[in-house]
Amino acid sequence: MAWRWPTYASGMSMTYDATGVHDVALRARTASHDLALTTRAVKDEALHAMAASLLEQAPAILAANAADVARAEGNGTSANIIDRLRLTDERLAAMADGLCEVAGLADPVGEVVRGSQLANGLELRQVRVPFGVVAMIYEARPNVTADAAGICLKSGNAVLLRGSSSARSSNAAIVTALRAALESAGLPQDAVQLVPGDSHDSVKALMRARGLVDVLIPRGGAGLIRSVVEESTVPVIETGVGNCHVYVDATADLDQALAIVVNSKTHRTSVCNAAESLLVHADVADEFLPAVIDALGAHGVTIHGDEQFAEYDDVVSATEEDYGTEYLSSDISAAVVADVEEAITHIRRYSSGHTDAILCRDQATIRRFVAAVDSAAVLVNASTRFTDGGEFGFGAEIGISTQKLHARGPMGLPEMTSTKYIVVGDGHVR
Repeated sequence: MAWRWPTYASGMSMTYDATGVHDVALRARTASHDLALTTRAVKDEALHAMAASLLEQAPAILAANAADVARAEGNGTSANIIDRLRLTDERLAAMADGLCEVAGLADPVGEVVRGSQLANGLELRQVRVPFGVVAMIYEARPNVTADAAGICLKSGNAVLLRGSSSARSSNAAIVTALRAALESAGLPQDAVQLVPGDSHDSVKALMRARGLVDVLIPRGGAGLIRSVVEESTVPVIETGVGNCHVYVDATADLDQALAIVVNSKTHRTSVCNAAESLLVHADVADEFLPAVIDALGAHGVTIHGDEQFAEYDDVVSATEEDYGTEYLSSDISAAVVADVEEAITHIRRYSSGHTDAILCRDQATIRRFVAAVDSAAVLVNASTRFTDGGEFGFGAEIGISTQKLHARGPMGLPEMTSTKYIVVGDGHVR
């Protein structure tokens, strides 16, 4: 069938940006047909070539990133966003390593999810297949450009990348390196493309390219995600913000709990799996609060606390808004709770459903918490920073889904596929 440009909402015109999105989406669709038939060996060779190309083009990529960072600093961008934007030799090497790790993972395409022989003799198989064309809309973090390209390639999908204007030079340099590697591996360069245009028109066009784009994944702040979910006519896999909680139970090993809280909050503050809220059981508050306030303060963390926390120096009194905030900075909300039930109630009210952790030694309390907290990841006696595709052994993740349909939690290769049924008969009629 002929592909048609999607119908726009009232008042939206076919702008230059929309025309450009249409063009790259058509090219991605063509490339996706080739990728769907590509063997694992060829895809893995391409992934290794992409990793090598990133390192070979490191001077150009880092120079482009330095220009983005300088522009962001000149615009008064906050330090936590600058951290998400900045690339270093180490971060670039990690991006390359991530591509190689994806190459080492099993190819999901063709995997039999289930199969059986029906009573009538028909052979039934449900197998994994690529979506086709996956689009990403994301903010800052140019490492997402390589991660998304690698995961989409391995899962047989072409990818359209619409990063933020703040990272446009970095993303362009990264995609140039990746496309050169695809060509050297004999795969279509259009399997990886940047969406043209810096205006919101290009974002709107991408969100409404139903029939050209199969799946759209937003990755960024709450405003971006909400806008995409509410306005897109393309099916959306919703990634969520991370208002992540750590609850310290009365039975916790407090030395261990202190180390976990500090790691959850300070290991890297600008990411979605950093802890944003601390809950402490009242029975250990007198002992634990002074220690955790000092430890977090030593790392420059500002605590926005309830009345019991606010009795201590350097703690800011928390507002209702604080408890629902994903700070992405050196800030954390904090409260003392009477028991695990009050902790659960607090989390149900304020959590974004990303990651919540319990630090506890009582198995009955742990079971209650794990069963009652409805988040994509629930951790027991471990840092929230472990909610990550790489840490889970999935390779470089494409995002962390907080929805409940199809994909939930860190999304690796299987989550970038759909399925189809193959039915084999021998002259069967119904």
